[in-house]
Amino acid sequence: MRVREYQEADWAAVWAIVHDVVRAAETFPFDPDMSEELARSIWVEVPPGRTVVAVDGDRILGTAKMGPNRGGPGAHISTASFMVAAGERGRGVGAALCRDALAWAEAQGYAGMQFNAVAESNRSAVQLYERHGFQVLGTVPRSFEHPALGRVGLHLMYREF
Repeated sequence: MRVREYQEADWAAVWAIVHDVVRAAETFPFDPDMSEELARSIWVEVPPGRTVVAVDGDRILGTAKMGPNRGGPGAHISTASFMVAAGERGRGVGAALCRDALAWAEAQGYAGMQFNAVAESNRSAVQLYERHGFQVLGTVPRSFEHPALGRVGLHLMYREF
């Protein structure tokens, strides 16, 4: 498996992953009925941001997007989002994407990386981020409507470089 830059020809496979993750409504605070057009405008970053895919040969296993968390005086802090295809979870794809995003952000001169809304029920993601040096700075209680668990908190997570 390797992580490489997103190419326009990747969109169909990336959209399949994004669509499945968003429709499940278990991890991302996006509208489950999000259109493909809106998803593309959100997921495919333009500079200074970046979008990547994790691949095994020609098969896309997951995708990530990264860039500044805010503009202006907050532009020195990066952010990233990760999605892994359902059949590929638990195989290190998310970890590879996270390592890539962290390396990229540090190389770009960002002072840290912030995740604005990590569902506390997404334990595998929270643990992955903690293994990569992130801390939960706070949790907004009952701010994410999980389809099976009801309202759960959203963590703000941060790692300083």
